[in-house]
Amino acid sequence: MSGNETAEVVDVVVVGSGASGLAAAVTAAHHGLRTLVLEKHEQFGGASAWSGGWLWVPRNPLARAAGIEEPPERIRSYLRAALGNFYDAPRVEAFLTAAPRMVGFFRDLGMKWRDGNAIPDMMADLPGAGTGGRSVTAEPFDGRRLGRELRRLRRPKPETAFMGMAIASGADLGHFLKAGRSPKSFWHATKRFAHHTVHSAIFGRGTHLVNGNALVARLAEIAFAQGVEIRTSTPVLRLLKEGGRVVGVETRDGRKILAARGVVLAAGGYPADPARRKTSFPHAPTGHEHWTAAPPESLGEGLSLGEAAGGRVAQEKTAHPASWAPVSLVPHRDGSFGHFPHLIERAKPGVIGVRADGKRFANEADGYHQVVGRLLEATPRDARPVFWLIAGHGFVRRYGLGWAKPAPVPLWGALRSGYLKRGRSLRELAEVCGVDPAGLEATVAAYDAEAREGRDPQFHRGESPYNRVNGDAERKPNPCVAPLGEGPYYAVEVVPGSLGTFAGLAVDARARVLEAAGGAPIPGLYAVGTDAASVMGGAYPAGGINLGPGMAFGFLAGRDLAGLPELAPEDEAEPQPHKETTP
Repeated sequence: MSGNETAEVVDVVVVGSGASGLAAAVTAAHHGLRTLVLEKHEQFGGASAWSGGWLWVPRNPLARAAGIEEPPERIRSYLRAALGNFYDAPRVEAFLTAAPRMVGFFRDLGMKWRDGNAIPDMMADLPGAGTGGRSVTAEPFDGRRLGRELRRLRRPKPETAFMGMAIASGADLGHFLKAGRSPKSFWHATKRFAHHTVHSAIFGRGTHLVNGNALVARLAEIAFAQGVEIRTSTPVLRLLKEGGRVVGVETRDGRKILAARGVVLAAGGYPADPARRKTSFPHAPTGHEHWTAAPPESLGEGLSLGEAAGGRVAQEKTAHPASWAPVSLVPHRDGSFGHFPHLIERAKPGVIGVRADGKRFANEADGYHQVVGRLLEATPRDARPVFWLIAGHGFVRRYGLGWAKPAPVPLWGALRSGYLKRGRSLRELAEVCGVDPAGLEATVAAYDAEAREGRDPQFHRGESPYNRVNGDAERKPNPCVAPLGEGPYYAVEVVPGSLGTFAGLAVDARARVLEAAGGAPIPGLYAVGTDAASVMGGAYPAGGINLGPGMAFGFLAGRDLAGLPELAPEDEAEPQPHKETTP
């Protein structure tokens, strides 16, 4: 490379500012490396800042402190069953070894974790499935701690927030769902919204951060304390190579930044790129028949950078190219559409999902990835994959339906925009939606007859721990099953979407990008998060299987860049509870 004398010089460049990239940056910086994060968007956080913020980390320190001890072989058994032929033993072992230590490492640097010890895995019928103790998330965070950097943090996803205010899963969400019928919950929601409104006026946005926003904010606070610079509005044009080694990057404005130790790609995969979707998503023949819940900037630049440097996208290493999610399209005033991911309300009692023939096709309360998979399997090749979530008035006022919020928020906005359909009878609703009326009436009659007793013999809804944890504990005997009840009836159209992509650059167990020719590591180049081929092989065994492995391999990449030795498996040596020393 010529012109080195004018280049900026650091030790590590991280391309992308989501949780995986920040994990790599903090780890490298903590071990003495000058680290720079480059983010093309004007705000940092990427898809992580829009996410639920949960990480799947078996045998994590919070679970073990609560007395939940699992042998590593039990986790391996579950993953072998879930991943099947896509089980990559070296990478799975690296993840299982690094993930709990990553949680401890960030805890020691100031991360406040909250346990998910009551959250079960999604595939309860598989050997080794967990009923809790494998999940963690960040505690809510006071955004004022970031000072002026708060304005550079990506805001919550507009479609899933309420007036710009994100709502945390668990007790916080429970209060908002009950705000129309519980004085205590109404007071909680009122205080939260008042706090958000006042702080938005003072600071330009709300400061009570939850979910992925809290995770990214805490990581950013730790990163700044470690001397990491997060440079926004700085897209990377190409990687710089010398003698086969990646030695830095060139930004779109022509600046060259040398990275003495290496470059980490963490730019968020390609969920919003129609060209790559066309070649890898079977249901999207033009690339446009798919609606992702990830940011629209997730266009695969990290993959393109890796390919140009000699790497390859390992499509064959994944059973599915993306983490599917059912999505509805929210009309905006400017004529565009937002994408609302249906992650929770499908498990509540009193709603069903039907295709155009009016028939159910899946257990609506199963994992979001599985539900879209069932939809794609049930849809004829020449038909459009789509289904309708159907519910009665009582359900919609109690739980909401997608973007339409529960009482006391009025429904007129969702109805006027056409997002929410309404019919006085099931037949009228079916005609409005283009669903077979006789099929829908027969389906609801059969479903309601069993639902009155809390049963779903057709799809066994509410029988798995994962189903039940997302249902309504107040509904007996089955928290996921109830009749649709009286009209009017409502519906929302749902289409295939995703939370991110699984197909990414081929990497090894140290997150090093592998050459397309020969498969050797490309010196100085790493990929983490959805820029790397998913260690889950295109399966979705539990919530948090993007962020958990993403941060674990970011942690491993940072260690490798710092020249630290590989970690010994936990069943050979227990993780150290204190900070690692800088070499």
